[in-house]
Amino acid sequence: MVLILPTVSAASETNPERILDYPWDHSPITVYIDDSNVPEHYSPTYYAQIEKAMKYWEEGGNGNLEFTPVFKLVDSKEADIRIKWVENLEIVEGAPPGVAGYASPMVSDGRYVKVDIVLEVGNYQGKAWRQYGDGTMLSVAKHEFGHALGLGHSSNRRDIMYPEYEQREDLNPLLLSKYGPILRMAALAAFAVLLYLGVSWQRSRKKRKKLEDKYFK
Repeated sequence: MVLILPTVSAASETNPERILDYPWDHSPITVYIDDSNVPEHYSPTYYAQIEKAMKYWEEGGNGNLEFTPVFKLVDSKEADIRIKWVENLEIVEGAPPGVAGYASPMVSDGRYVKVDIVLEVGNYQGKAWRQYGDGTMLSVAKHEFGHALGLGHSSNRRDIMYPEYEQREDLNPLLLSKYGPILRMAALAAFAVLLYLGVSWQRSRKKRKKLEDKYFK
């Protein structure tokens, strides 16, 4: 099964694989894991996968961070990063089919203030709903923590930040309203590039036709 791992913010124009170089203005970064209000098919082993994901990034992660994060688990919903599970994102939050999790940051003055990470415990494979194993949960958690540390998606299939699906433009619709202005700016920029390429192609075609008419009559 292919899982969708959407990013939540427009990537940097200079480095499309990084959203912010230094997203947090303090250390340690506090983390709250909500393992009380959990869905029916939540597994207690998922908590350990979050701890492993935190350790992965503290030890260097994929090597693309500009800083070394330090995390601190706290029992407070006022933590910097808040993590919760839902049964299935498609049903609970109306996410597109196959979405496995997302990270939703609150940004102020170019820095993250809070990041909410929502992970589902399973998804549909055909018509049957299947619960995720620990390995899958760990991979999804690592990916979403990467976004919480300022990383965008990677074009390297071996990178944990690579989006594991073909339709990379499929973002969580609940986040579109929040990040609409950024996405609209990105769309306008892409349109401008396509328009320029289209005009250049037309000019090139006309020049080529003139040369063909002149020399190959």
